[in-house]
This record gives sequence, C-alpha cells and structure tokens, in this order.
Amino acid sequence: MPAPVPAAHPAAGTGAARTSPTPLIALSVTEITSWGVLYYAFAVLAPTIAADTGWSIATATAAFSAALVVAAIGGIPAGRLLDRHGPRVLMTTGSITAAIAVALIAVAPNLACFAAAWLLAGIAMTAVLYQPAFAALTRYYAPRHVPALTTLTLVAGLASTVFAPLTDALAHHLTWRGVYLVLAVILAAVTIPLHAVALRHPWPPAHDRPRGGDDPHRVNDIVRSRPFVLLALAFTLSAFAMYAVMTNLIPLLTSRGADSTTAAWALGLGGVGQVAGRLGYGTLARRTTVRARTVWILSLVAATTAGLAVLPGPVALLTVIAVLAGAPRGITTLLQATAVTDRWGTAAYGSLSGILAAPITMATALAPWAGAALATTLGGYPSLFLLLTACAIVAAAVAPATTPHR
Repeated sequence: MPAPVPAAHPAAGTGAARTSPTPLIALSVTEITSWGVLYYAFAVLAPTIAADTGWSIATATAAFSAALVVAAIGGIPAGRLLDRHGPRVLMTTGSITAAIAVALIAVAPNLACFAAAWLLAGIAMTAVLYQPAFAALTRYYAPRHVPALTTLTLVAGLASTVFAPLTDALAHHLTWRGVYLVLAVILAAVTIPLHAVALRHPWPPAHDRPRGGDDPHRVNDIVRSRPFVLLALAFTLSAFAMYAVMTNLIPLLTSRGADSTTAAWALGLGGVGQVAGRLGYGTLARRTTVRARTVWILSLVAATTAGLAVLPGPVALLTVIAVLAGAPRGITTLLQATAVTDRWGTAAYGSLSGILAAPITMATALAPWAGAALATTLGGYPSLFLLLTACAIVAAAVAPATTPHR
C-alpha cells in the first residue's frame, strides 16, 4: 500500500487515485461540459426551437423532460454497475452516446425524431452527469471525499455561467441546429478522451462498511426506512421547485421587462451563486449536524423562490435574487452527494444514491415541462413561482425527519 499523503492533499483516500488528482481534474472538466451542452443549452434555445419549427415550447420541453425521465430510471442499474466495475467504461460510452444524441437533435427533421434523439440523450445523461461522477470521487478519494466533491461541484457549477451566454452568442450567428452541431463537437472533443484516459485507475474497495450498508438485504431495509423515504421526498420536492425556477426564469424575467440577453445572463449568473454557495459547504458541514444543514438549505430554496414570485421588479433586483437562488441550488447538489455517506456510509454508495436520485431526477425531468404547463394553467409565471414556493416549504418541513437514529 502506498504511503499516506499529507492530510491537506485534496485527493487523499484509500483508492488508486489517492496520490493523483487526475480523476478529479478530468471529471471537473467533463461535468461542466456535459451539463452545459445537455442541460443548460436547451433553456436558452427552447424559444428559438419553437419559433423555427412551429412546435410549442411545452412540446419541445416535453421531449427534453422525457430525456431526464430516462436518465432517472437508468440511474438505478447504473449505480449498481458503478459499485461493481467503476466509472471508466460507463462514462466513456456515455460520452460517445451523448455526442451522437446532440448531433441527432440538431438534424432531427420532425418532432418524432427530435423526441427520439432526446431519449438517446437521456440514456447518455445516466452515464455522464453527476451521479456517476459522484460515485467515482466518493470511492476514489474516500474517506476524504468531501473536498473532492466540493471541487467538482464548484467547477461544474459554472456550467450555466459558461454555456448559457455561449449558447446565446452562437445563436446570434447560427440557427439552433447549427448551435447544437457545434456543441456536439465540443462535447465529443472534451469528454470522450478525458473519460477514457483519466479514469483508468483500478476501482478500489469501499473504505468502510458501516451499518451493513454493503449487504443487499440491508440496502433494501435502508431504502424502505422512514428516513430514506422522507429524504427522497424532501429532495424531490425541492428539486422540482429549484429546476422549475431555473428553466422558467427566462420567461419570468422577459414577462417583467427584461430582454432575452439580460435574461440569459441572469440565468448564467445563477452559476456564480452556485459556486459561492458551494465554497462554504465544507465549513457548514463541519459546524452543523446533518439534520440542521438539511433544514436550513431547503428553507433557503423556499425563501429565494418566494422572492422571485412576489417581487415584480426592477429587473436588476430580480437578477440579484436569481444569483442568490443559485446558492442553495449549488449547496443542495453537495447535500445530495453526501446524503448517503452522511447517513449510511460509502459501501453501497452507487446503489443507494442511484435509488435516491431516481425520484429527484424524475422531478428535475418533469420540472421544465410542468413549469411551462402550470404557468399557462395558473395564468402566469408569478403564480407558478408561488406554487413552487409551497413545494419548497413542504420539503423544508419534512427535512428534520430524514436522519436515521444511531
């Protein structure tokens, strides 16, 4: 066994990657690219897609949401594969599939082909977005995986900051199809080689086996337990609120007087809020209990959503609130990434986190389409945001019961 690295080393752990920052650096780059191309670009391009094709925004968004549903379902078997075999083959194959899917989205001749291409993208999302990356870092760098997870989410939190303005800039010179073709090339060039080369480290065993977490029967007991069920409920409601806010932020702002470029920048600057929130997560984790920080973070989601719902302007103030809303969204990513290890250990992290992430990702999937549909039904985006505030409040109210008794 190699000699322990100094305590301050960000990649300290028990796996082959303990002396190498390569997996962390590579995944930081691939996550910012994957999220930017597969998720944030659509929020910018959706109005243009609708205008060019004649499909409604709700129809186009339904195809995008279907991709996220596929990603949610696929996360459960993907988690089991990660526990057993590691991330290299899964994430490399996912990158290839993602690039092909984005190219097919760009050239889709009709709505059926457009939807089918997004379903393929959903399969790719299962293998390239946060869940496999979190599983990789949790195993590679355990027991000091929190600094690695924090670093990853800090960098990936800039995905909207980079790709929302970039997508908007490309859209001023290209059709939405041309933009997606360019993004497909970027996705392939960045993520395929990094996943193939940087994740070659041998997959290490779990560094701990607390509370029988590696026993399949025990895993089933955990999944059926009251804390796990309520944890999934709280995160699911909060995720629905956060991502419906994010994907409907641009039409909310434009309905209140912002131009499209200002609204795109407001969405992008939310990434700065995400980064700012994540910077303080290590200190928050050291100074608070799991229960306390879960309650406070989910309450902050409710507060920022309420601000966007009730304040009519000015646009500058709404932009500031949009940036502030990015902070709990960013912290919640880390809260979810560490939820399993904080409560049940790392031994079955992939399996438990895949099951936990399924309803959360499902809510994330439904949020864009449901948000657009509810805005029409409720008579406008302010009413939608009030409903999202109520969802976030319920999530915060459930949070105290999500921690198991020792």
